[in-house]
Parts: sequence; structure tokens; C-alpha cells
Amino acid sequence: MSLRWRPLKPKDVAGCAALIAAHPVIGPRYGPALKDLGRAWLRLLGSQAMTTAVFEEVENGRANLAGVGVGVFVRDEFVREIKARPQFWFGPELVKRTLNGNSPVLSDHEVREANSGNGLNELVWETLPAEKFAGRTELYHLMGGTYIELHRGFRLKEMITSQAESPQRLQWALDAGGLYWDSKAARYVKSLAKGAEEFSVQPHIVGITRELEFGRPGSWIGSLFDYHPPRFFFSAGEQRLLIQSISDRTETNTVLARELGVSLNSVKKMWLSIYDRVAEHAPELMAADGESAGDSKRGKEKRRRLLAYLQQHPEELRPVLRRANGKKFNSKRPTQTRNQNGARR
Repeated sequence: MSLRWRPLKPKDVAGCAALIAAHPVIGPRYGPALKDLGRAWLRLLGSQAMTTAVFEEVENGRANLAGVGVGVFVRDEFVREIKARPQFWFGPELVKRTLNGNSPVLSDHEVREANSGNGLNELVWETLPAEKFAGRTELYHLMGGTYIELHRGFRLKEMITSQAESPQRLQWALDAGGLYWDSKAARYVKSLAKGAEEFSVQPHIVGITRELEFGRPGSWIGSLFDYHPPRFFFSAGEQRLLIQSISDRTETNTVLARELGVSLNSVKKMWLSIYDRVAEHAPELMAADGESAGDSKRGKEKRRRLLAYLQQHPEELRPVLRRANGKKFNSKRPTQTRNQNGARR
């Protein structure tokens, strides 16, 4: 038996929404909005503002649902709203607003704009193990590692985790580097006068900002704020091709064309465009002149070398604004200054 994760697909939505509905604490928080949770996820699925993970245990060739994680990039106004008093459960509110046309979730263009500018607010909608897996430590390790994998390379400015249903889950978020939001003082703090039990049963926020993280020793989640601008500025289609190549370790263009739903000729043209762009900005990653971009041994080595680089530099696969001529837009890393407490910002 082994645990694994993969992106949420339309066929998974009903089962994952049912997992939320079956939880004795989280399900009732949604009230009437619970029946529309799956429809809201389907509305957003595939957008650049949504990150998803389905966790599975594979046994005898059969995959059993072990948990789900869903996150979204949201507007500044919604972050201010969920922090204000009185606070509320933001899961059901996201459902209602997504379906009534007043969604706080960023559009694809807004994601590219924010990721090229001041940064993104990442909100974990829900992350939950199935009941039979709730005691499996390795699943929580997988969830934590998957969260980092999904969000590395984005220019993040604030991260807010899902609203915990128990003191134990609350402590997990704090151990990862989160801080309590004190709505009365309107700031993040390390501890509150009320206990974890009282805090977790009421609407609450646990999160961290880029400025706060830079002002304290590194935490488990803090590495996500260490942002480096992209060098290549691949197109959205090229990024999809590269992500598919990395995730499936697919080497043949025929398989890539089938998985992406495009022609074989389109895949070949995208690889040529990718290689030309990389050769212009990082010639050391490309092989000598005259090397084939096809399925030759040397061509495969070139592809492996590039994909290995991209796994270490996920910012190249994140949405950013591009000029019509392909040159970078607003890619300079913001200068870090010092605040009155001496912290970087």
C-alpha cells in the first residue's frame, strides 16, 4: 500500500465534496451551501486561481480516496473581510459567492497580474483526510509536502490555512509556521488569551504574511516566500506542455499530444519555441548547435536537462504577464527594506 497525490479532476469532485459533507464538524458549518460545494469547485476547476490535490492510497491496483486539498487565490478585499469582526466560516461563503457571480477568487488575468506585481493571497479552502486515514501520520506529511509543491514559484504575500475543526489540526497549522489572527487587535500573534479548543470552534484565521515571515527565523512554510522572478516567460501553452512532461515523466510527443488534446505538430512546434527561448536566456542548458529537437538520444538528454532545471525553478511554470514580443514584464524582485523593528519587508 502506498499514498500518492494528483490534481483534482471533474470525476473526483462529487466524492471529495461528499468527504467534506460527511465530516461531523466541518460539514455542518456549510449549512444550505453544502449541497452546492461540488458545483462551486467545478465552476473554478481548471482556473489558474485554484490549486487542488486528491490523496489516494493504492492497494492491489485500486485507488482509495484518502483526502482532499483545495486552495484559491483571492482578492485583497476578501482577505480584509474575513479578518474583520465578526468573523465567519469562509468555506460556505466561497461557495455562495462563486455561484452568485460575486466570486472573490481571482480571474486568470488577475492571477498573472498579481503574480507579476505585489503578490498573491493564498487561501486554503479545505484540506481534510478521509475519516479512516485521519490517524495516518504519513498522510499529513504528504499533504504538507504537496502544499509546498503546488505553491512553490508563486510570488506570495499572504497565506491563510483552512479553518481547523479541532485543537489538533489547529496545532498542525501553527507548527507549520502559521500565526493566530487576533481580530480585536487586527494583527497576527503567537498566542491568544483563549484556549485552542475555544478558538477552533469559532470562525478564525491562522496565517502568515511575507513581511512577518521575513522578520522571524525560518519556518516550515516560510520557504514559499523566497521568490525568484522567471527568466524565460513561457506561454501558457508551453507551460502546460512542460508541466505535463514533468508530472507524467512523458518523453514521447505522441503521448503529450494526446494528454493535452492538441496535434502532434503543435507539440513539436512548442518544443522548438521552448528550446529557442531557453537558448536565448540560458544557453548552458541547451546542447551544442545542430542537436535534434526530436526523439534522438541527444534530444532526449536535452529535454531531461531542461525538465530537471524547471523542477528546481518552478517560477518558470507559474502564470505571469508577458509582452507581445515575449520579453519579461515587471519581473524585478522587489527590494527588501527594513521596518521599524529591523525586519525585512
